[in-house]
Amino acid sequence: MEKEKFHIEFVMGNASQNSLWRMISMPDGLSEWFADEVSFDEENNQYLFRWSKSEDIALVQFSKPMNVIRFRWLDEEQDMAYFEFAIHKLELSGGLTLEITDFATTEEKNDAITLWEKQVDELKRKLGI
Repeated sequence: MEKEKFHIEFVMGNASQNSLWRMISMPDGLSEWFADEVSFDEENNQYLFRWSKSEDIALVQFSKPMNVIRFRWLDEEQDMAYFEFAIHKLELSGGLTLEITDFATTEEKNDAITLWEKQVDELKRKLGI
């Protein structure tokens, strides 16, 4: 079944860009809110994500330090599907937003958005915002 791209954006308030970047791109940060355990294989540029009953491997497709990181699940069947975290600075307030891009089927899209909202709530809690 074909997946469609969607974007969701979260206001991250007074979080520092360094802290937010660590949380979305470093194994120790990702393991605080995204997965139970995360490790990085530098040789293959891959992250291993572990949850209580499963694990998955993602390849880093693109990274612009302090701004954007794009992952692709190795077992993803759709060639163009990925998930991406992008940090944007709000011009007026100077605050940050986190934009998440992901792919889901029409039937799974609402569940995927709800899951991202839950995970980002945990991210905000860990960042103290």
